[in-house]
Amino acid sequence: MKGSLWLAWRQQRVLVVCGAVVLVAATALAAYFRAGMVDALHSGLFDHCDPGPLYCSRPGDGMPQFLDVEPLKLLGALNIALPTLIGMFWGAPLLGRDRELGTHRMVLAQGVSRAQWFASRFALAAVGTVVLSGTLALLFRWWWEPAVNRSYGVFWYEATALTGSGPATVAAALCGLTVGTLAGLLTRRVLSATAWTLVITSMVTVLVQWTHRSRLLVPPHRYVSDGWRPKPPMGDKWSTGHDGLVTDSGGRTGVPDCPQPSGRELKECMAQHGYVARFYEANPAGDYWTFQWIDTALLGGLALILTVVTVLLLRRRV
Repeated sequence: MKGSLWLAWRQQRVLVVCGAVVLVAATALAAYFRAGMVDALHSGLFDHCDPGPLYCSRPGDGMPQFLDVEPLKLLGALNIALPTLIGMFWGAPLLGRDRELGTHRMVLAQGVSRAQWFASRFALAAVGTVVLSGTLALLFRWWWEPAVNRSYGVFWYEATALTGSGPATVAAALCGLTVGTLAGLLTRRVLSATAWTLVITSMVTVLVQWTHRSRLLVPPHRYVSDGWRPKPPMGDKWSTGHDGLVTDSGGRTGVPDCPQPSGRELKECMAQHGYVARFYEANPAGDYWTFQWIDTALLGGLALILTVVTVLLLRRRV
């Protein structure tokens, strides 16, 4: 390792070490709490639980019974916040510190081109970002596996699972890095770049969560049943909250005039009002990967665009 790459390592080694410490600590905590989760499952306390209901009831008092999944959700929350943290503390100083102190002029005067100066720094930061975010996402998935889509665990559509795991976590982290890098190049001040990165990455995170909740990019499926027979359990589907009755002309009403429990009364009421079926809208568990790949494509594409913009602006700004 020599030249601009060696200098990039010298400048980023503290961040690399901090990332390694985070990974070691997260792995140790995940191993500890996952072992406790597996022991609780093997103890038989949850053998009576059906994964279909929204919660599992204790046999004695009927109170909800859950595994200890709060530490797992904290890891998911960390993964959601990771793009902002990486953008602020790794991306913003990447070019911004040299620009603020003027040390980039000394580096460029040694025969290092602008492209080499940028590529060495950004490549090391990008590799570190991929390793950190990818490992944390895999760690979440491994920890989550015993309780995946269980009424006493964590369902796939919860934000900590849907956003805090999978390839979308890596794409979001790279997006945060590129936002911070471009902000550092444009503002020439690390503090200003950090503030702009916080605002922009937070807005992107909120926007991603909104697209999930609104099902903007992954439309729900419509499930139809005859109505008077008990409908299949919701299971691990993610309901939109839209349900009701269907008329013979195909129209739907979200405020049924008939009683919801299945039976003879419902059948008679549906015939009287011209309803022929009952429906509800939800996303099945298989849509987890649809959400993941769409988020990966959009966030990864945004990261690529911001990287190209940064490269194009190097000659004008440096």
